[in-house]
Amino acid sequence: MSIVVTGATGQLGRHVVEQLLEKVPAREITAVVRDEAKAADLAARGVRLAVADYNTPETFDGLFAAGDKVLLISGNEFDKGRPQQHQVVIDAAKAAGVALLAYTSAPGTLTAALADDHRATERALTASGVPYTLLRNGWYHENYTEQLAPVLEHDAVVSAAGEGRISSASRADYAAAAVAVLTGEGHENRTYELGGDEAWSLTEYAAELSRQTGREIVHTPVSTEALTGILTGAGLPEQFAAVLAGVDASIEKGELVVTGGDLSRLIGRPTTPVTEAITAALKG
Repeated sequence: MSIVVTGATGQLGRHVVEQLLEKVPAREITAVVRDEAKAADLAARGVRLAVADYNTPETFDGLFAAGDKVLLISGNEFDKGRPQQHQVVIDAAKAAGVALLAYTSAPGTLTAALADDHRATERALTASGVPYTLLRNGWYHENYTEQLAPVLEHDAVVSAAGEGRISSASRADYAAAAVAVLTGEGHENRTYELGGDEAWSLTEYAAELSRQTGREIVHTPVSTEALTGILTGAGLPEQFAAVLAGVDASIEKGELVVTGGDLSRLIGRPTTPVTEAITAALKG
């Protein structure tokens, strides 16, 4: 039996593998990667590597074994049909008879286009007969704290989210939830709505940036159309820019407020406050 993590060299996947290494022997972990060289450090620590690509179904043939627990981290290629990519993993997991397939999804309250691929994958997974766990990850602190350069350049947080609130958490928090499911028991056919303990608005985010930097940073609300234009002007593909602007519209409607405390219960501690993520990003 192995714990298998797809997308293991990605931003979330690396956190998951690192945290798994603290809990189980390296030989029990399989990291699925597209580029073996990017995982050389993991191999050196005893993690088994498997080279596979969602876009090449045959690379998943025989990759899983009966009894494996698998984490399917959603793909980030929005233009390549993510549900079809994810179906490749679901089919391989079913053929192998894995014990559990956990999937990183989106909050059940989210109606933005970003959620469409996740809902399609959820339907395929729950219909497959494979024991599943839906990890409905909320928004990440890093979606904001890794984009501080333009904010600090213009002393403005620009959004189409209005005064909507966001229950974000850190990548490490969401990774810890995945690890708890992969190493624990009793998570079969469960759905977890995951988000930070404290919701906040982008006006409050700008105020916290102001406090920590000593500068006057303001939240500048714009329309979704204007935000799409700003993002495409910054180099994002128009389709992806529209998807992100659509998430802001959902934030304004309160769709990224996650209640219930599933994340802190799974990880056994409070979630990381956004103020800590801001501090780390400013130091970085």
